[in-house]
Amino acid sequence: MHDDARDGLFRDAHTDIETARHVPDTPQTRAPAYQLAFTDDDFMCRDELRPVRLQLELLKPQMIMDEYGVKSTIVMFGGARIPEPSKADSARTRTLRDLSHYYDEARKFARIVTERSLNNGQHDNIIVTGGGPGVMEAGSRGAADAGGVSIGLNIVLPHEQAPNEYVTPDLCFNFHYFAIRKMHFLMRAKAITIFPGGFGTLDEMFESLTLIQTGRMERVPFLLFGRAFWEKIINWEALADAGTISPEDLDLFRFVETAEEAVEIIDSWGDTARRGDIPGR
Repeated sequence: MHDDARDGLFRDAHTDIETARHVPDTPQTRAPAYQLAFTDDDFMCRDELRPVRLQLELLKPQMIMDEYGVKSTIVMFGGARIPEPSKADSARTRTLRDLSHYYDEARKFARIVTERSLNNGQHDNIIVTGGGPGVMEAGSRGAADAGGVSIGLNIVLPHEQAPNEYVTPDLCFNFHYFAIRKMHFLMRAKAITIFPGGFGTLDEMFESLTLIQTGRMERVPFLLFGRAFWEKIINWEALADAGTISPEDLDLFRFVETAEEAVEIIDSWGDTARRGDIPGR
């Protein structure tokens, strides 16, 4: 029966949506109860429908990326407030101005990764960012510099945020649920890079590390750009000294400073991880 329906023996949903637009105008047809369930926004937004919305938000990007041929990704997390160097003078703090060079490193890293992906048909190691400004824009921009595509995973926020102009439109998604968005960041990840950022970046970093630490996710190259920044805001060694993490948990990630260094570590990760001598600790 499923195959018959797919082959067109049954009326498809689009046809019935169009037919329903042209029914006679009566009190009955104007009643909310009469709307097709899947076109009724009020019904779809009811609390009881949350499991359905979660499923749809997981399925839509999954299906589109599968149809596009996305096999694996390189994740770029980082702050929305990190400015492009040419615009750094207008940054709100001196620290943000000093961090602006990571915009260029993010852009360069995405360009290198995308150039290599293009040589292999661009189905693997596609750049994925949160789709917004700052480091996210730099990642999308670097992919565009190389003539390739990038994925943008936007989320609806209280303040208006449009996707940056460099995200590939066909791979630009919008989310309501942070949890489902995070799943799409990590489901295809072959490497994770973390640039300086704020609460959102910290949240993404620690959730990813937790999944790897607990064995819920395969270990992949995990690179933190900017040792000075990360060691200033997080006392990693204190966590190990306190016993709240194991000393070997500090080996789950590496510090890098440049795009070239990051690419080199990603390339050598498999061999050096087995030997336990990955540089950058």
